[in-house]
Amino acid sequence: MSTKFARNVLLAGLAATSLTIGWPAAATASAAPVSGTHLTHHFDLAGGQMPENIVLEPDGSLDLSFSAARQIAQVTRGGTVRVLATLPAPADGGVHTPALGFPLVTGLVRGGDGTLYFLYATGTADLTGVWRLTPGGVPERIAALPADGLPNGLALDGRRLYITDSVRGVIWRVPAGGGDATVWAGGAELASTGFLGANGLKVHNGAVWASNMDQGTVLRFRLRKDGTAGPAETRADHLPGIDDFAFTGRGDQLVAALDQSNEVALVEPGGTHTIVLSARDGLQNPTAVAVRGDTVHVTSAAYLTRQDPNLLTARLHPHC
Repeated sequence: MSTKFARNVLLAGLAATSLTIGWPAAATASAAPVSGTHLTHHFDLAGGQMPENIVLEPDGSLDLSFSAARQIAQVTRGGTVRVLATLPAPADGGVHTPALGFPLVTGLVRGGDGTLYFLYATGTADLTGVWRLTPGGVPERIAALPADGLPNGLALDGRRLYITDSVRGVIWRVPAGGGDATVWAGGAELASTGFLGANGLKVHNGAVWASNMDQGTVLRFRLRKDGTAGPAETRADHLPGIDDFAFTGRGDQLVAALDQSNEVALVEPGGTHTIVLSARDGLQNPTAVAVRGDTVHVTSAAYLTRQDPNLLTARLHPHC
């Protein structure tokens, strides 16, 4: 990995870390809600294999977006890492990618037919946007997004895709079949306060949920019957550096990756949270979380630690 790339990531991370100064300390407790923690995979830092997002396949394999490698990859049940697609590099090397200065693949979701949808941010108009990879096909862009934004989180609700823009501080909506992007939600709750604003994204229980990394919040936007967004509701706060999150299957309870502090938090429906995983468990700037049954998978990109991008698996206890 080039010195220039490493410097860009480090500067971005230092900026993000500085934003957490003055935040109230996160609630802490024993890691009782989680057990059986182990690192199942270690990825190639020098090759840009920094896992940014994760999707669970029905057969038990895992799909990952390797941000700096510009790749979509699959980890098979046997543990083999298989590259499914590599995105074209921007002509200028991606130096104008907002906030970060390097091109990266970010959000990733799977359609019911096996199609993978993902986001690519390059700072150039010809490549930035929503991309699609059908089984056995080649990647194609299905919707353009502004080059001066940073598409980050991605969620699928039937025929519609929702996208957080961490720089512009909005949620875009795009038809799953492709087409023009429109702003679905905006406002101060989604805005950045210096580095990255709206980040993780999920559709859950009749609403679109988003995290704000700078503000340390989890937001809920009700999906009205006409498809428009209800007003932003803050459902959790005091989560500095929050990136992606996933619901546990127990109502509105969720687990959230706290990137800069190397932690994962279990967030209750009322907004209180407990730190259940930390650097002691092997976390290296966790970026995304996926839950199936009582198993939780956490990706770490090692953006700041520069040591060990990895995949961690643990057991989430049903009584939590």
